[in-house]
Amino acid sequence: MALADLIHPGRIIAEMRSLEKFEALAELLDRLVTLEAISRDAHREALELLTLREEQRSTGIGNGVAIPHCFLPGLTEVVGAFGRSTTGIDFHAVDHVPVRFVVLFMVPESQHALHLQTLATIARTLNPAGIRQRLADAPDESAIYDTLCYSSAAA
Repeated sequence: MALADLIHPGRIIAEMRSLEKFEALAELLDRLVTLEAISRDAHREALELLTLREEQRSTGIGNGVAIPHCFLPGLTEVVGAFGRSTTGIDFHAVDHVPVRFVVLFMVPESQHALHLQTLATIARTLNPAGIRQRLADAPDESAIYDTLCYSSAAA
């Protein structure tokens, strides 16, 4: 799996409005509902599950990256969205750095191996500082998507 397989062009928000992590989760889920990637009912359940996960331990992994995730009943495939914040979002990350890149994903509830594979793919793809800089410099969703495709191919 490549990150570009998970994040389709419409599932990218080039400038998130949210300033805190729970708002950011809702903003990305709203995008997925708008695109009919998940239902309104799934939005509510996903927000509850993602919020619970964040309350247990932050998904801010450092270097300005957060990977909120959950198992969501009723899914048949991994569903994800990408958001960028130029101002940064307080995710209570392990390094205390505001998050600029949020990769939210949800996995069918019985797919534990796929969950771990997806987490590893995202972390590996966004680990290089050069990729994060290209994402920061990208002028719009299309350029962000191109960078994710490039980084997936390079990873």
